[in-house]
Amino acid sequence: MQEKINKLTGWLEAQVTGAKAEGLVVGLSGGIDSAVTIALCKKVCPGSTLGVIMPCYSNPQDAKDAQLVADVFDVPVETVVLDDVFDLLLRRLTGETCEPTVDDLSIVNIKPRLRMTTLYFFAARRKSLVVGTGNKSELTVGYFTKYGDGGVDLLPIGNLVKTEVREMARCLGVPQRIIDKPPSAGLWLGHDDEVEMGVTYEELDRCIMTGECSLEAKRIIEELAKRSEHKKIMPLLPPF
Repeated sequence: MQEKINKLTGWLEAQVTGAKAEGLVVGLSGGIDSAVTIALCKKVCPGSTLGVIMPCYSNPQDAKDAQLVADVFDVPVETVVLDDVFDLLLRRLTGETCEPTVDDLSIVNIKPRLRMTTLYFFAARRKSLVVGTGNKSELTVGYFTKYGDGGVDLLPIGNLVKTEVREMARCLGVPQRIIDKPPSAGLWLGHDDEVEMGVTYEELDRCIMTGECSLEAKRIIEELAKRSEHKKIMPLLPPF
């Protein structure tokens, strides 16, 4: 795993140099993926890596966990509370407000898109690149918001399945609390990745790495991947 860490930090350094960037910006969610990502970034840009904590009707514990990660890796943070912005936009769109437990994707996907806008603001101000936190498990089934958390410049852990991310987290010194935390995109209170996907990360990772999984898990994974194909390509142009 240390060899993978060395390769990833070398790759990140090459991207920063090639883009003539001056630093890296990472959204800190309080989860394991963003923790591993910012730990890698800190190794590459020790004086110019920024973490951004962006609560949006989120579980308060997530912001505390995000700050814990920032403290452990000695990374400065900006905290931007997006509740009011989300409320204002939603009222303009629907004339209503949103309960924290609402799971309407047309509404809750506004949150990661607001976060994307926030990250690019800081990146532009700092002449930095936005570093995403998506892993191979999520990318395989399209478990990300188009032009939300999918709107980034670099995806350093995009070739690691969730199991490998956990292993790397231990190697990097990510707090055990973060490693053990149930995976959640935090789109609504009580949100659970595996419940929404309908398949566990263990099943998903096994299917990706070995092709072995139950028929039901395979059906779900293939359906999710097919349904999300549009997220993984550039906007379509007419063939003439």
